[in-house]
Amino acid sequence: MRWDQLGRNDSEGALFGTDVVTTRTFDTPGFRGITFHEVRARTVLNRVPGASRMPFEWTINPYRGCSHACVYCFARKTHSYLDLDTGHDFDSQIVVKINAPELLRRELASPRWQGEHVAMGTNVDCYQRAEGRYRLMPGILEALRDRANPFSILTKGSLILRDLELIRQAATVTDVSIALSIGFVDSELWRSVEPGTPSPDTRLAVCRTFAENGIAPAVLMAPVLPFLSDSPEQLRATVRAIAAAGAGSITPLVLHLRPGAREWYMAWLGRHHPHLVRRYETMYAGGSYAPKWYQRQVTRQVHEFATEFGCGPSRAGGARRLPVEQDAVAVPGAGGGDVAGAGRGAPPEGVQLTLL
Repeated sequence: MRWDQLGRNDSEGALFGTDVVTTRTFDTPGFRGITFHEVRARTVLNRVPGASRMPFEWTINPYRGCSHACVYCFARKTHSYLDLDTGHDFDSQIVVKINAPELLRRELASPRWQGEHVAMGTNVDCYQRAEGRYRLMPGILEALRDRANPFSILTKGSLILRDLELIRQAATVTDVSIALSIGFVDSELWRSVEPGTPSPDTRLAVCRTFAENGIAPAVLMAPVLPFLSDSPEQLRATVRAIAAAGAGSITPLVLHLRPGAREWYMAWLGRHHPHLVRRYETMYAGGSYAPKWYQRQVTRQVHEFATEFGCGPSRAGGARRLPVEQDAVAVPGAGGGDVAGAGRGAPPEGVQLTLL
């Protein structure tokens, strides 16, 4: 283990509006090549800009940057605000809010806090690899449970199983929504496009474990990658696997390419699938989103397969609560967006929300 002081303050472009404590690197294989910037955050409950257009108003993000290294991640752009690049730095320079649990307890206890729903996993994954070492989520979940504050979690991380009992406890006193992101089951594509994540089979096993414990997670089938994971045969195989894992709902979401992510994804595409570059340039010529006709086509096919395998799609305002006595967790109604529903219904027509 090596230690050094980051030695930057706000006026010098420090990582963000926080007090930087130290920078660490670990020599263990799982963390090799990753730098952790430990900071003492000044706030952990963050109001979402433009919240009126989102299904939630408040988020908790204990980390910035993400070792999942998904080449399409929309959050890559946020690393540029830290004077870091949106490619390799986003994957390997991880900001850790080490005081998040205790800070959250103070903020939840404030007389100004009205107990609004809190969404987690909407920027980067709170169950990414770093969580195994820093263990911020148990304290965060305990704080939310103790205040009976409603929350949702969206994750690709299998580490969420560590906190299953805490989630069950919280669900007995408040509304809790769990969603897993499983875009496809092609193992070769997974290794290339989501190299730092648990495998699709592992995420399906997480879904199955939650379901066996009376909690049927929503699954965001996201992202569906044009020309890579969108054939009827591929969609059907993915839906079948998700339904067999006991998901409460399936919501398909087509890849969107914001600035920051777009450049990184297109560079990856050029290396691995150069014959598709021109097709992507045409499909995304109008902006960050695939054409609506294409999104509707994918959605229709996935919903048809979901019906075939007995797993319904998420619907607008469709969060449902299983009986508390079964220690169940609400299934979020994502309403066509990219994030776990937060109990406030669907986004406005035509709005596609953001995904990890």
